[in-house]
Amino acid sequence: MSQPSFSPTKKPNRLVHEASLYLRKHAHNPINWYPWGEEALKKAAELDLPIFLSVGYSSCHWCTVMENEAFSDQAIADFMNEHYVSIKVDREERPDLDSIYMQSLQLMTGQGGWPMNVFLTPQDLIPFYGGTYFPIEARYGRPAFMEILDRIQEFYHTEKDKIQTHKTQILSALQQATHLAPLDQIEPRTLRSGLEQCQRILQRGGPGPNFPMIPYAEATLRASRFTDWSPLAEEARQRAEERTEDLVLGGIFDHAGGGFHRYTVDGTWTVPHFEKMLYDNGQILEFISDLWRAGKQEPAIKRAVHKTVQWLDREMTSPQGYFYAAQDADSEGEEGKYYVWRYQELEQALTAEEFQRLVEQFDVTPSGNFEGHIVLQRMHLGKLPEVLENALDKLHDIRLKRIPPVTDTKLIVAWNALQVSGLVKAALAFNQSDYLTRATRCLAFILEHLQPKGRLHRVYYGSDQPITVLAKSEDYALLIKALLDLFEATQEVRWLEQAQSLQSQMDELLWDLEMGGYFNTSSSDSQNLILREKDYQDNATPSAHGIAVRNLVRLFSFTDDQHYRERAYNILLLFGQILQELPRACPGLLSGLDEYLNQSVIKGPQEVGSSLLHQYWPGLSFKKIQDSQPLVCRGLECLTPPTSPQELQQQIQQSTTRTSL
Repeated sequence: MSQPSFSPTKKPNRLVHEASLYLRKHAHNPINWYPWGEEALKKAAELDLPIFLSVGYSSCHWCTVMENEAFSDQAIADFMNEHYVSIKVDREERPDLDSIYMQSLQLMTGQGGWPMNVFLTPQDLIPFYGGTYFPIEARYGRPAFMEILDRIQEFYHTEKDKIQTHKTQILSALQQATHLAPLDQIEPRTLRSGLEQCQRILQRGGPGPNFPMIPYAEATLRASRFTDWSPLAEEARQRAEERTEDLVLGGIFDHAGGGFHRYTVDGTWTVPHFEKMLYDNGQILEFISDLWRAGKQEPAIKRAVHKTVQWLDREMTSPQGYFYAAQDADSEGEEGKYYVWRYQELEQALTAEEFQRLVEQFDVTPSGNFEGHIVLQRMHLGKLPEVLENALDKLHDIRLKRIPPVTDTKLIVAWNALQVSGLVKAALAFNQSDYLTRATRCLAFILEHLQPKGRLHRVYYGSDQPITVLAKSEDYALLIKALLDLFEATQEVRWLEQAQSLQSQMDELLWDLEMGGYFNTSSSDSQNLILREKDYQDNATPSAHGIAVRNLVRLFSFTDDQHYRERAYNILLLFGQILQELPRACPGLLSGLDEYLNQSVIKGPQEVGSSLLHQYWPGLSFKKIQDSQPLVCRGLECLTPPTSPQELQQQIQQSTTRTSL
C-alpha cells in the first residue's frame, strides 16, 4: 500500500509520534505543531498566546496544498512558533471538534471547508477569526497567510474588548443551536411536506459542484412508494432514478477500476474531485442496490456495484477484513493524474474496434473534457459489450503501472459500518452471498478489536498502535444499523444481541437524561470542548439521530420491547420543530419519522422473508418464526393472517404506507 514520503532532513515535530496519517504528513513541517491535548492548551493559557487550530484530513487536496506551501515555509513557521501555539487535528479522528469549529467558522464567514483554520483564545478555546485555505502569497482573492498571522496576533493583544464581544456572540449562537424545545406531538403531514422539500434538492441542473447527497436520495426513494401522493411519488421516483444514472454513468464513478469519487466539480457529473472516501461508497452501494430492489434493474447499476466491490477487495480491504478509510485525490503532486487519459494514449492502448466502441459509449474527444485530458464518462445506460469491458480492463491494467494515490489505511467504525450496510443490501439485491461474507468478517473484527474493556472505540490504526479514540454517536448508530441489517439478512441472533448490547452502551454513555437525544460525545470524552453537541443534520455522512430513530424502531420490531419505540418517538419530538420548519437540513430524521409512522414487521418462515428482502419495502422488517403462517404486524397490532401471497403483498403495501391516507 502506497504511503507518503517524509523528508529525513528536517527535524520532526511532535506529530511524528501520532498514529494519524494526516497528522504525520505534517510531522516534518518547521512549525512546532501540537496534537490537541492538555500540553498544548496549558502552554497557550500560561503564555497567553492565541491558538492556531488547523483541522483537515489525509485525502484533502487543499490541505495537502497548504501543507506544501505555507506550512513548509520557514519564515511563516518562525513567526507562528513565536506568536502562536499551533495545533493540528484530524477531523476523521475528532468529528466532534471539527463540528463545533466548523459551525463557528460558518457563523463568522458564511462558509466552511477544509483545511479549516481558526484562531482561538487560549483561556476558553472560543474562536474569534477563521478561514479555510490561506495561500502563501495573496491570490484567489485571499490575503497572504503571513499577513493574516501578523494582523491576528496584533489584534489579539490590542483589542481584548472587541474579542470578548465577538466571543460572546459566537458562543451564544452555538449554544442556541443546542437548546431545542421538544414538541408535544408530530403531525403525520410533517412527513409529506418534508419529503417534498428534500426531493427538490435532487433536481438536475445548475453549475455544480454535484455531491452524491445520499441521505436526500434515500428519503426521496422512500417517498416514491406513496402512490396516492401524486405527483410527489412520480417525481420522487424520477429524481431517485436520475441521481442513480448520474452516479453510475458520470465521471464520479471510476469506470475502469471501480469505486466512486467524492463529488464532481461541475454540473454535468463529468469531472470529479478524485479522492475516494469509504463513507461515500458504502452509502452509494446501499442506495443503488435499494433502487434495484425497487425495480430499476439497469445493467449499469449492477456493473457499478460489482466493480465497486472489486475495488474494495483489491485496494480497500485489510488482511483482517476491515475496510480502509480513503484514497487521495493527488498522485505525483497532481490531482487526478492517476485517473485521467490523453486521447492519443487511449487510441494507442486499444485496438481499433475497442477504441471505436469506447468513443461510441463514452465522452471521448480529441480536446478532452478536463483540461485537455479525458475523464471516462458514459453517455448511455445499458449493458456494455464484452469488447468494451475488455478494453476497460486493459486500461485499468495500464493504470496499475502508474504511481497510485496514497491510501489511508485506518479503520473508522462509522465508515466501515456504512460499507457493511451497503454490502448487505447489495447481497440482497443481486443474490450475492459472498457480499455477506465480507460484511460478516468486517463486523466480527470490529466487535472483537474495537471494544477494549467493553467500551466501543472509533479508530484502529493497526495492532502496533494503541486504541485511544472513543466512539462518537455516529459510530454507535451506524454500527448498530449494520448489525441489524446483517441480522435481518441472515437471521443469526448473535447480530441482534450485539446490536442490543451496543444500543444499551449508547444509551448509557450518550443519552441526555434532562432533554433527551444523544450527545456526540460522552461526558468522559468532552474535556476541553466548549459545548456538547447533538448531531441532527445530514452531511457527508448521515446524522446519528436519523439513524438512531430507525435503529430503535427496528429493535422494537425484532424484540417487541416498547422502550425502544418510545425512545425513538422522544427523539422525533426533540427535533420536531426542526422537522417542521427546516426539513431540508435533516432528511435522515425524515426517514426516521417514516420508519416510526409506518413501522411494520413480517413474522414467518425463512422462505417468506427471503422473497420479501429481495424487494424494496422501507419501514418493513422481517423476523423469522419457523413453522408458522406469515403475519403482518404494524405498530402495536397484527393483521388477520393472509390467505394468499397476493393478499400478503397487499397487506404489506397498505401497512407500510398507512400514514399517507
